[in-house]
Amino acid sequence: MKSISKIPLILTGLTALCGSWVNAAEVNLYTTREPALIQPLLKEFTQKTGVKVNTVFIKDGLLERVKVEGRRSPADVMLTVDFGNLVDLVSNGLTQRVDSKVLNSSIPANLRAANGHWYALSMRARAVYVSKDRAPLTAISYEDLAHPKWNGKICIRSGNHPYNTGLIAAYIAHYGEKEAEKWLRGIKANLARPASGGDRDVARDILGKICDIGVANTYYVGNMREGDPEQQRWGNAINVVLPKFKNSGTHVNVSGAVVSKYAPNRKEAVQLLEFLASDHAQAIYAKSGFEYPVKPGVSVDPIIASFGKLQVDSIRLSDIARHRKTANMLVDKVQFNR
Repeated sequence: MKSISKIPLILTGLTALCGSWVNAAEVNLYTTREPALIQPLLKEFTQKTGVKVNTVFIKDGLLERVKVEGRRSPADVMLTVDFGNLVDLVSNGLTQRVDSKVLNSSIPANLRAANGHWYALSMRARAVYVSKDRAPLTAISYEDLAHPKWNGKICIRSGNHPYNTGLIAAYIAHYGEKEAEKWLRGIKANLARPASGGDRDVARDILGKICDIGVANTYYVGNMREGDPEQQRWGNAINVVLPKFKNSGTHVNVSGAVVSKYAPNRKEAVQLLEFLASDHAQAIYAKSGFEYPVKPGVSVDPIIASFGKLQVDSIRLSDIARHRKTANMLVDKVQFNR
C-alpha cells in the first residue's frame, strides 16, 4: 500500500520534469552569416514562440564540420549565404526534406529545392553599378556587358567568386557553354582592370574614374550609403541598374536554410524556418540587410526600392547550380582574372 500511495508523488514529479522540458524548447542554429545581422530575427522568434535559439557562427568550413560531427551533430538548422552552399549541403547528404505548406506557399518555386531540402530566405540581385557622370544608363542586359562599346570600361571582382560563378552558371543555363565562353571573353576584353577586389571596390573605382560601369550586388549600395563618409562617397557616385537576361529576368543569389539530417529538434527547426518566411521576419530581413524578401508583397528598403522593380530570373537556382563547375572551368580557360 505504501508503494501505491507514492504513485501520485512520482507522477507529479514526472509531470513537473516533463513540463520543464517542454518549456525549455530550443533549436540549434549553425550560421555563416554574422550573428549581428540575424540576431533581431532570432530574438523576435524566441519572444513569439518561447523557443530558445542557440547560435553557432561558423565563418568557414560549415559543410566539413557537420560531416565530421555526423549523427552526433547538434545542428538543427544551417543558414548560409549563396545557393551553391545550400546545394552542396544537400548533395553531401547533410539535410532532410521539409514538407511545409507555409514555406511552399511563401517562397516561389524557383527559390527553393523541388524536393524540399532547402529554402531561400532573402535575395540580393547581381546588378550593374553605373557612373552618374559618365554612364547615364537606365537599362542594360547581361548579354550587353560583352559588347565592344564597353571596352576598357568595366570593373568586376574575381570570376571565381561565388557571386560571379552563379551569374556565369546562369548564363550557361540560358545559352549553353559555348555561348557563355564567348560572352565571358567579351567581358574580359572590356575590363578596365584585372578582375579582383570586392563589390564595394567596383563603386570606389567608378568614383575614381578607373571604370564607368561594374557588376556587383545590390545590398552593398545600402551598406555604403549608410556607412562611413568614405563609403558614402562611393555609394553616392553610382546609380544602380537591374540587368535582365533578354529572355528572362535578373539573376539573384540568396541566403537560405536547410534542416539538418540528424536535427535533434526537428519540430522547432521547421518552426524557425516558417517564422523566417513570415511577413514580419521578411520585412526585418529587408530593412536590416538591404536585401530583397523572397516572399512576394513584402516591402523593401527605400534605397533598394529606388532601383526599380525586381523581376527575378525564372530558372530554378537548383538548375543554375548544376553549372557551377563548368562556370569555374570557363573562368580559368579564358584567364578571366589575369
